[in-house]
Amino acid sequence: MEVINALGRRKAAVARVFVSEGQGKITINKRDLEVYFPSSILQYIVKQPLNKLGVAEKYDIRVNLDGGGYKGQAEALRLAIARALVKINPEDKSALKAEGFLTRDAREVERKKPGQPKARKHFQFSKR
Repeated sequence: MEVINALGRRKAAVARVFVSEGQGKITINKRDLEVYFPSSILQYIVKQPLNKLGVAEKYDIRVNLDGGGYKGQAEALRLAIARALVKINPEDKSALKAEGFLTRDAREVERKKPGQPKARKHFQFSKR
């Protein structure tokens, strides 16, 4: 099997994933998954598509992660892994889609407006 690549995004985070056959090792920016994401919750988020299909020990995954915070990075990585698994086996698409792993979360930070302290907050209005 050749290397399959996929892209996942969430907020400002971008995850580029390279999947090849192996023993289930996930390497993020040349560091191990447990080192990069010490939180077990984030590790669970990343492994959700693999565990859903029961192929966690079948593929080695190499990841380039950039931008965003750790939660956004974990969710971007989940999307990228799900997209790569669909490229490998298109029959898995319905199972992953039902769980919502193939949906790109399009919510982005709203920009700050001029004359305001934040995107929606306004300075206190004074009539006189």
